[in-house]
Amino acid sequence: MATASATIDIPASADQVWQLIGGFNTLPDWLPFIPNSELSDGGRVRTLQTADGAVVIERLQTFDNAARTYGYSIEQAPFPATDYLATIKVEAQGQGARVTWSGRFTAKGVSDEEVVALFSGIYQGGLEALRANYPA
Repeated sequence: MATASATIDIPASADQVWQLIGGFNTLPDWLPFIPNSELSDGGRVRTLQTADGAVVIERLQTFDNAARTYGYSIEQAPFPATDYLATIKVEAQGQGARVTWSGRFTAKGVSDEEVVALFSGIYQGGLEALRANYPA
């Protein structure tokens, strides 16, 4: 099983950041490459449309509002991976917030290095897009 992770510091309180990203249906609010998200199954499943038209279906696995974290799995996606489970977490960091997006998965049809590079890029790019919502 392979893993990838990215972390970024944001000049806003952890509560402010969580308010933006803590909802399972909020990706279009801060992630430019996900313009559309629709919930189903009582809010536990989100169907995402990527900027290039691909569809990704994810299921909420864990949610802890007090700890400002949630975990989700991928049920359907055009990614070369299976057994995907990721976590987004917002922590207080001095006057600001530290956001960590991490995942574990099994490569499918490609090397571990290739799928780690793919998800590392997605996580880092996503967090940089999030950071752009909070000018210093």
